[in-house]
Amino acid sequence: QVQLVESGGGLVQAGGSLRLSCAASGRTFSSAAMGWFRQAPGKAREFVAAISWSGGNTDYADSVKGRFTISRDNAKNTVYLQMISLKPEDTAVYYCAADRAGYYPYARASASDYDYWGQGTQVTVSS
Repeated sequence: QVQLVESGGGLVQAGGSLRLSCAASGRTFSSAAMGWFRQAPGKAREFVAAISWSGGNTDYADSVKGRFTISRDNAKNTVYLQMISLKPEDTAVYYCAADRAGYYPYARASASDYDYWGQGTQVTVSS
């Protein structure tokens, strides 16, 4: 079983930056593909960014390319989402997700590929 705990959300003005963290429990983190998703009020959950188990492969939603960067530190069992140039439309609850830790070599963009989810952290960008 993997438990994921997100942190780093908050209120920021448009153009500002935030860094989200997702701390994972369990020994399988280093072999798990990880992803970030978000859900705005009244909208479906959407893919934001993903990273392979090794960190060598990443993927981003078009809406965040060039502004968000996903990274991981397997020694700390933590995945990060650095967000810059934030926009009001980035306002959402951000969720961290992990797959079943099978050394999948690519970043995974589909929510159905993930088996474990965190509780989410709120990001609010004011205009």
